[in-house]
Amino acid sequence: MEKKKKVQFNIIKNDPTDGHKGFGKGALSLENVSPVFIDVEEGEAFIDIGAMHARSAVEKGIKFLPNKEEVPEGAKPFWLVWVTIDQGAEGPFYTGVTACEMTVNREKRRGYKSLPEHVNRMDKSLKGHIIVDHMDAPSKKILKDFLRGHNEEVWNRSSEELKEGLAE
Repeated sequence: MEKKKKVQFNIIKNDPTDGHKGFGKGALSLENVSPVFIDVEEGEAFIDIGAMHARSAVEKGIKFLPNKEEVPEGAKPFWLVWVTIDQGAEGPFYTGVTACEMTVNREKRRGYKSLPEHVNRMDKSLKGHIIVDHMDAPSKKILKDFLRGHNEEVWNRSSEELKEGLAE
């Protein structure tokens, strides 16, 4: 029986525009960002690269509505957190961490998410912003434990703003 491969954060690669000043210079690379889901009820976090194109396991088969109030009762809460890793002098660190709210009622195949918010928060993460203050305390702890557990050294090199934002 094969062991299921653990999904990791996207790897930091060389700048594809390095060495020339032509087309694409100044464009943001999606290679350094990873979508981390927090299942609030289960108390767990996991990476699902499918979220880059709204095709994650959480999102598949769900029609998303723009208003939370329209989603049928019993929707399960999730956070989609865009985590960007950058390379510093001492090594990689979490540079951008932004959270987006999402709910899913799998039985009714309906959910809530704000697509503009998801796109804007991914952009903010890529640009090094930390936006986690609107998260509930248990979800912050899950995210903090996940990021620390993934790589303690990367966590230690990360900004005080991130550490304070996820403090209990």
